Amino acid sequence: MLLAKDIMTVQVICINKNTPVFDAIDLMVTNSITGIPVIENDSSLVGILSEQDVLRLLYTYEDEKDKPVSEFMTQPAIHFEQDECVEDICSCMMQNSIRRVPVTSNGRVVGLISRSDILKRILNLHHNCCVESSEY
Repeated sequence: MLLAKDIMTVQVICINKNTPVFDAIDLMVTNSITGIPVIENDSSLVGILSEQDVLRLLYTYEDEKDKPVSEFMTQPAIHFEQDECVEDICSCMMQNSIRRVPVTSNGRVVGLISRSDILKRILNLHHNCCVESSEY
């Protein structure tokens, strides 16, 4: 059985819930990422900030430009433990139209699984199947 820890990205950019929202947006744009896990000072997961969460700033800029990430993030964040099955994670992502999920261990972020991580696994399965088929 394939587990979250087997395919997760471990170099995860996280952001503190007290970070100004425009610093978070700059981080997302600079790193070409569509969402960031939001953490407390002890690295425990408290939410997730996605592009969708901050789109409203186009209309509410004057009223919300100085607010922290905690005012925009989705909470609680849907997340999975590192020993959970990738099939369950994939099902959750499909049912909820989620692009990424944090992976945790004891409440702390240890990784992230995105749609592209799952696509890479699917492609890997396809390549392995094709190699096995050509051997016969």
